[in-house]
Amino acid sequence: MVELTLLRADHAEAVLAFEVANRAYFAASVPDRGDAFFARYAERFRALLAEQEAGDCAFHLLLAEDGAVLGRFNLVDIGGGGAVLGYRVAQHVAGRGVATSAVREVCRLAAVRYGLGHLRAAAAEENVASRRVLLKAGFVPVGPADPKDLSGRQGTWYRCGLDAVAGGGPR
Repeated sequence: MVELTLLRADHAEAVLAFEVANRAYFAASVPDRGDAFFARYAERFRALLAEQEAGDCAFHLLLAEDGAVLGRFNLVDIGGGGAVLGYRVAQHVAGRGVATSAVREVCRLAAVRYGLGHLRAAAAEENVASRRVLLKAGFVPVGPADPKDLSGRQGTWYRCGLDAVAGGGPR
């Protein structure tokens, strides 16, 4: 059984293992995090926890039964009734509906737990899998993303209105 859970301090090693194991896979569709990310990982991880504690972000992990990270599903820039969604899944579970299912659950949590009314997400044009996940999860394209939002790549912003009723899911 897999579990979607909020990021905690004791997840640090599992998240690092996930990022290292999937680095080349991620770099094929999104900009690489760079060597500095890994060199300063402990510092960056503590900063994420502080952002989450402040209520600016909510970082979720999809965990396998053994505690291995299967995916990261982040709500950032929480405010004004919305947030920006970002996510990535491990290569060995890609293409199996894992990302779509988890994005739908994060949408539900955004409405029910965080009281948000909408989410936005940007996807690069060449990232077909990510665009497909967003569409299947109820997001609709709303306009071009500035290349600065996608590390220099062309792309599209998507938006998902959230039904605040428990279990309502994306609209």
